[in-house]
Amino acid sequence: MPPVPIGRITHYFPKAGVAVLKLDKPLRVGEMIKVVGHDSTFTQEVDSMQVDHSPIDIAQPGQSIGLKVKEKVHEGNAVYKIEIEAESSNV
Repeated sequence: MPPVPIGRITHYFPKAGVAVLKLDKPLRVGEMIKVVGHDSTFTQEVDSMQVDHSPIDIAQPGQSIGLKVKEKVHEGNAVYKIEIEAESSNV
């Protein structure tokens, strides 16, 4: 399944390694995202999210959330949700 666009980075706090993500689609803790920028692209699991310094498990479209990121991001970077398909086992 192709990645689904869910929002854009609107700010980055380099000392904290936290990005502000403006969402167009819902996002949950535990889901996988892909951040695509001019000079870097990476994939990570959403470990935690915050709104107004309070932790949340589910973020809704229209919300701006704080998200810990494993690499540097830039304003305007696109963020996609990656659907992980269950591996089939051949026995």
